[in-house]
Amino acid sequence: MNINQAAAHAGLPAKTIRYYEEIGLIRPGRAANGYRSFAEADLHKLAFLGRARSLGFSIEDCRALLALYEDRARASGDVKRLAERHLTQIAAKIAELREMQATLGHLVDACAGDARPDCPILARLSDHASREEVRRP
Repeated sequence: MNINQAAAHAGLPAKTIRYYEEIGLIRPGRAANGYRSFAEADLHKLAFLGRARSLGFSIEDCRALLALYEDRARASGDVKRLAERHLTQIAAKIAELREMQATLGHLVDACAGDARPDCPILARLSDHASREEVRRP
């Protein structure tokens, strides 16, 4: 199977597949003409990587997950620890996004949105107001 067929099968852009090959996540065979030749195992790895990336796993985490997947002597605890670490990172990111939402919401509420030039949003972005000042009701 060529790269375009593999891309369609895995639901990934060909450019992503080339990148995965470049960084050593996959190693498709080569036909006599030098073109990539994807086997069923390559397609499975690409789908695996696509699902892992859709869950936000980093490239290095994907590398580790692939290695664990291919290691039949692996301990599921190793996989769980990696997933738990990622889940903790997601929770931290969500908390950060909630903080951003609260701060921006407060700024939007504080802005009159009228013809006056005073704007707490621009003041905050230009650092004329500290975070503590901005968050005060």
